[in-house]
Amino acid sequence: MRLYMHPVSTTSRTVLLFIAEAKLDVELKVVDLLTGEHHKEPFISINPNRLVPVLEDGDMILTECSAILKYLADKNGSPAYPKDLRQRAKVNEMMDWFNSNIYRDYGYGLIYPQIFPNHQRPDDTVHKGTIQWGLEKSKGWLEILGNYLLGTHKPYLCGDAITIADHMGAVILEAGKAVGCKFSAYPNVERWMQRMRKLPSWNKVHEVFYGFADSLKGTRFAAI
Repeated sequence: MRLYMHPVSTTSRTVLLFIAEAKLDVELKVVDLLTGEHHKEPFISINPNRLVPVLEDGDMILTECSAILKYLADKNGSPAYPKDLRQRAKVNEMMDWFNSNIYRDYGYGLIYPQIFPNHQRPDDTVHKGTIQWGLEKSKGWLEILGNYLLGTHKPYLCGDAITIADHMGAVILEAGKAVGCKFSAYPNVERWMQRMRKLPSWNKVHEVFYGFADSLKGTRFAAI
């Protein structure tokens, strides 16, 4: 198996964290996003979406991090993706919640428009409005995550055991370090994030991203 990825890519790191924690034998192939390699052949024939990550397993290609995580966990019999139908449904629900709700506003509304030129709006008023909208919506999602989905008693998103929903969700939230986001106003979220940051592979997986975030220090960003 081969994973096409970039270590600064949030969705790549969701998969990289699980691979590292589960000690899976997956070949890693860096796609240089900074030079536009994802817009050139042979990559666009592998993924016409021109996005990473991509998992290649023989003649099968998967291009969405959520699907990749589920496939890798299933193929390797990982308890991080439970076989029990109801437990698995809750994991799927949490992964969909992150993808459909908070990542949309937090990633594409708040973080990426401030740090990546290709996410900047052409009109300054629209651009500022997008970021402000993303900031306010993200605060609402974090309140829901902390007060209802995690609460005061759950160590992980789906209960007492870590699942691929935690790998995905925590890495998405960690992307906020690029603009200086902190979760002290959401103690249950902060508690969960601190637990996830203690995973043996966490710092190694985030090493390049943390370097990128450090390079942005001193820039004024809108942040939580």
